[in-house]
Amino acid sequence: MPELITGRNPVKESLVSGNRTFNKLLVSKTSHGKIITEIIRLAKKRGVPVHFVPPERLDKIAEASQGVALEASTTEYFSLEGLLNATKNEKRPVYVVLDGIEDPHNLGAIIRNAVAFGANGVIIGKWRSAQINETVLRASAGAVEHIRIARVTNIAEAVTELKENGVWVAGLENGNRNLSGESFGFPLAVVIGGEGSGIHRLVKERCDYLISIPQTGAVSSLNASCAAAVALYEIFKNRQSS
Repeated sequence: MPELITGRNPVKESLVSGNRTFNKLLVSKTSHGKIITEIIRLAKKRGVPVHFVPPERLDKIAEASQGVALEASTTEYFSLEGLLNATKNEKRPVYVVLDGIEDPHNLGAIIRNAVAFGANGVIIGKWRSAQINETVLRASAGAVEHIRIARVTNIAEAVTELKENGVWVAGLENGNRNLSGESFGFPLAVVIGGEGSGIHRLVKERCDYLISIPQTGAVSSLNASCAAAVALYEIFKNRQSS
């Protein structure tokens, strides 16, 4: 079943990436501006049919479309083996493992953070996890199109497989090791737990170690997407200086 991508930035990034095939682009007859012109140019360059439609038609099929909607082929997930093979030439790959992220807005934001700070892949579960959909595409501002996403049946088993392939696994959850004091000069997977429940016990037990983000003030913890942003930035900064 095709997916509908809406919003000017997600549509543009999808067309730029070239990772999928597209059936058609719908553009509101009342939409104008530089980015709309660029979207139409990109669509025509890729041979995507462009249909100019009344704005009410877009309103019926998507909320807050920003005047554009792109009908795309379904997202193709990698297997974990496929992700590892695709990144085997990376000397120090970084993977983001999501253990029970159920909010699609959080998933989209984490994927956006992963792309921004140079991660090589995101791993999600088939069950009790948000999947790639229109909300995730919008929340990621198109970043979904720029990173490999693997979907696995069991996160704990995926952690074990990562370790068997030479990847160190760090759980981001109240560990006795401070994020800012760590060195990350090796293949690394960062596990981020779900909203409220955190990292599941078995997954936590299989991590090589746990790391925490130092905080002050009345707020006891960050939400998943904020924690991911802090951790990925710290890893990125650490590697830039090493």
